[in-house]
Amino acid sequence: MSSASKADRKAALDVASWGFNIVTSVGIIMVNKALMATYGFCFATTLTGLHFATTTLLTLLLRWLGYIQVSYLPLPELLKFVMFSNFSIVGMNVSLMWNSVGFYQIAKLSMIPVSCFLEVIFDKVRYSRDTKLSIVLVLLGVAVCTVTDVSVNFKGFLAAVIAIWSTALQQYCVHFLQRKHSLGSFDLLGHTAPLQAASLLLTGPFVDYWLTEKKVYAYDYTVTSVFFTILSCTIAVGTNLSQFICIGRFTAVSFQVLGHMKTVLVLILGFIFFGKEGLNLHVILGMVIAVVGMIWYGNASSKPGGKERRIYSAPSNKSQKRDSLDANETDDKV
Repeated sequence: MSSASKADRKAALDVASWGFNIVTSVGIIMVNKALMATYGFCFATTLTGLHFATTTLLTLLLRWLGYIQVSYLPLPELLKFVMFSNFSIVGMNVSLMWNSVGFYQIAKLSMIPVSCFLEVIFDKVRYSRDTKLSIVLVLLGVAVCTVTDVSVNFKGFLAAVIAIWSTALQQYCVHFLQRKHSLGSFDLLGHTAPLQAASLLLTGPFVDYWLTEKKVYAYDYTVTSVFFTILSCTIAVGTNLSQFICIGRFTAVSFQVLGHMKTVLVLILGFIFFGKEGLNLHVILGMVIAVVGMIWYGNASSKPGGKERRIYSAPSNKSQKRDSLDANETDDKV
């Protein structure tokens, strides 16, 4: 296969991966918003446990059918990943409860610089000036769209810090573990989903009662609410898989930056389907700024030197007295 056809195939798979993630992520947000806002099912942690339980059932079925091969993931790394993921889920829910919506959005935006920091420290990634500026432009645009009133207290700030770092570490681990152990997206889900489902279903009802003072087993289940719950779990399988696919193909930073396209789509669809908050001028301006920043990021990071992983080569016998030179390996292009 020629290099041109390989590049075209990779580009097509990249677009398909992002499209799959955007559709499933926006879809589950819309379904969950209807489930929680319209039908009063406010048990987010338990619902996430049900999502991973559904994902576990699918991975078991695919393994039984032979589509998922037996693979290995060390128990300490599995436990570390599940810990980061569960802290991320609970931390985000607590942050939203204890902070204003404005500060919650700022906390979510700060995951991009934290993810950049992790890549610089652990992967020795170097960003060009244009790549850095494009990230700043995306942050600015999304901030204009979403940040309104900002108020914070100590416990809310602490919850936000835990949520930010645990989410960034969880997303970094997705890319790291797939690369280190040569795991496919379904392979990694097959290892992590059962433990996440068990831990969240055990602790979820208690966490949700602490957050909402309502008991999940006392909820008045109806045919419609059960239907939306099943629909949410079904879409969640695609959401979990698409996240692993995208971070595995790219990096956590690219996933965060281009993933803000979902924020723009959620705002638009929220206006179309729920209509409670109109699209005023500053929201539209923020959307335009964010989209321009995403396009700029995709272009800047794909250029030579836009985003590179520094590999240090061992000095040869003839150059032992010289300083070792950095051999730059271009990272996966967006």
